[in-house]
Amino acid sequence: MKVVIASDHGGMTIRAEIKSLMEEMGIEYEDLGCECSQSVDYPDYAVPAAEKVASGEADRGILICGTGIGMSIAANKVKGIRCALVHDVYSARMTREHNDSNVLAMGERVIGPGLAREIAKTWLETAFEGGRHANRIGKIGEYENQS
Repeated sequence: MKVVIASDHGGMTIRAEIKSLMEEMGIEYEDLGCECSQSVDYPDYAVPAAEKVASGEADRGILICGTGIGMSIAANKVKGIRCALVHDVYSARMTREHNDSNVLAMGERVIGPGLAREIAKTWLETAFEGGRHANRIGKIGEYENQS
């Protein structure tokens, strides 16, 4: 599995924590930044990361900003992306099992690094169940392809 990870200025601490987790798990990743403490625009990081997932250059993506909201909105504008904003372990598991999310968004100002690590680990380790859920994901794809 290859994961692309990015954050704006509001998510740098958790991004570092998740990179460390992926190294421990032996997961290949590409870090798209940001590398500054000054305010930057989250779409400048969310969209390129989501595009890498949508194109198949990466299998999944992880995005972090202050709340996770901006990153998730921006990522979900990219065709083929199912970005889930998650702040608890149960939702992390369910969004993989039932929604086959391919991008995870979290908010550094909402959760701490320990919980972010648990969420990311659960999300990275959980497989899509398929079955009745595949039909639902298919309906989203059909709608998306009409545009």
